[in-house]
Amino acid sequence: MSLVKAKKHLGQHFLTDKKIAAKIVDGLIHTDQYQKVLEVGPGMGILSDILLEKENFETYLIDIDRESYQFLEEKYPQLGERLILGDFLALDLRTIFPEKFAIIGNFPYNISSQILFKVLEHRDNVVEMVGMFQKEVAERCASKSGTKEYGILSVLIQAYYNIDYLFTVKPGTFNPPPKVNSGVIRLSRNDVAELPCDEKLFWRVVKAGFNQRRKTLRNALSGTIPKEKMDDHAFFDKRAEQLSVADFISLTQHLTMLNQ
Repeated sequence: MSLVKAKKHLGQHFLTDKKIAAKIVDGLIHTDQYQKVLEVGPGMGILSDILLEKENFETYLIDIDRESYQFLEEKYPQLGERLILGDFLALDLRTIFPEKFAIIGNFPYNISSQILFKVLEHRDNVVEMVGMFQKEVAERCASKSGTKEYGILSVLIQAYYNIDYLFTVKPGTFNPPPKVNSGVIRLSRNDVAELPCDEKLFWRVVKAGFNQRRKTLRNALSGTIPKEKMDDHAFFDKRAEQLSVADFISLTQHLTMLNQ
């Protein structure tokens, strides 16, 4: 089999360190809660080799790169329909995975946020996700209120998932090496079936607050609720980064009351 050439437009950086690959796979700890694991962007299969040795779940692979797909098809003929040629972001996950499942991958940096929002969209089924992202993105997901890294992804992910920053990966473990460090995180679905507030409004409030993060929420949310409807609630005089997930839920509940 000829090796797959990494493609810049797909953000491909192939991991070459098998010990790091094993550590990523070992990040899956809730395997009693699902029977299927989807690896996104397997490339030449350094994670897949380890995943396919596991007997407590069934591994599926998806890659948008036809060259990778053909390489993996030859490497793992036993996979059959469990090897998918396609775009993860466009994939109808509920058709393939109607029950609980996990996602794992060394994710392309250029679509990191889109991958995380896809996971959030399918939060009722995605029990666990272990992924390698650009270190800055991984840290942003795990950051707490009051920090400059804290943002939209931090709040939305932490509303539905417990998050662990597992470890940092240096550029030299990839071919070609990226220009930045990478970070591996684990998302584990929490016990919140649904938030105790209007979830669509919650998402709007979080996005509006951080889209103008230097402004107080009184100003940042003026497109969501007219200023004349706002009262003297302390949250309106704070900036988005000062509010915890619980605070955003309380703020959403308060806005719902003000709009009645």
